[in-house]
Amino acid sequence: MAIALVLILLVAGSLLFHFFSPWWFTPIASNWQMMDETVNITFWVTGIVFVAVNLFMAYAIFRYRHRRGQRAEYEPENKKLEWWLTAVTTLGVVAMLTPGLFVWAKFIDVPRDATVVEAVGQQWNWSYRFPGNDGTLGATSARLINRDNPFGIDPGDAKGRDDVLVFSPELHLPVGKPVKLLLRSKDVTHDFTVPQFRVKMDLVPGTVTFMWFTPTKTGSYDVLCEELCGVAHFAMRGRVVVDEEPVFQAWLARQPTFSQSPVPAAGDAAAGQAAFAPCAACHGAKGEGNPSLNAPKLSGQERWYLARQLTNFKHGIRGAADQDTYGKQMAAFASTLDAAAIENVVAYIETLPDEQAKPALEGNAERGRSLYATCAACHGEAGEGVWSTHAPRLARMSDWYLARQLRNFRQGVRGGHPQDFPGAQMAFMAKALREQSINDLVAYINSLR
Repeated sequence: MAIALVLILLVAGSLLFHFFSPWWFTPIASNWQMMDETVNITFWVTGIVFVAVNLFMAYAIFRYRHRRGQRAEYEPENKKLEWWLTAVTTLGVVAMLTPGLFVWAKFIDVPRDATVVEAVGQQWNWSYRFPGNDGTLGATSARLINRDNPFGIDPGDAKGRDDVLVFSPELHLPVGKPVKLLLRSKDVTHDFTVPQFRVKMDLVPGTVTFMWFTPTKTGSYDVLCEELCGVAHFAMRGRVVVDEEPVFQAWLARQPTFSQSPVPAAGDAAAGQAAFAPCAACHGAKGEGNPSLNAPKLSGQERWYLARQLTNFKHGIRGAADQDTYGKQMAAFASTLDAAAIENVVAYIETLPDEQAKPALEGNAERGRSLYATCAACHGEAGEGVWSTHAPRLARMSDWYLARQLRNFRQGVRGGHPQDFPGAQMAFMAKALREQSINDLVAYINSLR
């Protein structure tokens, strides 16, 4: 009796949770209402079976409960019952699978007027490419991928010269127009998913897959990777912004083409020396850093990272948080530099001697070794920094500064700006660290050479 009652309560609780649960699909923002309808049919079929089977079990437990003096009858076969079960099961399976076939038929039938966009995935970042005025994407090859050509576009293919490149994980699309998304991976299997669009597809290395949808609502939607692609899989985020047509066209016009952005202009170290004079007041004449002035070591840091951080300070992507006192100071200095001056300054910093920063913190380096295993996936086994994962050099840098930035990421002081995608990833990762773990981690980083 008790078991029968538990089964009845289980059915009642499950139904109440299903119909009154606050967790459900995000509001749909595409043409794929068929996806929701298919899932709802699956819920109805499996729900009816769940209720019927459990209530039957409760009935059987009550009806055929043990009574003194009664004996159970053994009936090994019942062909009539088996035929009924086979027929009902077949109908249920057909009811669940048939709608999916209609959805798939529509999924692979891309509208001829669909806008073509390429989404490129890598650990752990998204970038995008639009065809130029010729309407055709240029050829690519994994062998051509490097720091100056992250998309691997073939320079010898004339069709690729006008391709529009979006280096940010933020993609803009026009509302009300179908989009065919070509999906390409540089490294491992990823999966491009926007929950509000209801469609998703894997990115498989060595091939190009596709999916299509029509955005129906303007707004900003998160891009997720729903294929386990490494330690930072959960932090591989992007954004799709659906705009009205004029806004979209204005955004697209601001993006560079392949021919416009082959190689950044080399900075002038001599000119950068003069521009570095105000920096030296805090960071030292040799860029060695000064803890008393809260100025980290700059010498030896990756050139691309320094340029990006100065640009972020200049545009308010970093140093805008109220609690980021020192970041605000840097933002004021960076605002005086134009793009050329930034390149000059980092070119001069590159000429400074790279000396080991003096350790200022104590921690358990052996424990920090195990913690660093996760960091190594982006920053490198020796803390050397990896440009393709947007990860700066850590080895031989100021340990107190590394610890402060980890705390800033944990507390939301840094990484909260909507355009700071690498910072947002670091914020996800840093939240896994406890206070003492930070000192242990930087103690191990101090041992890297």
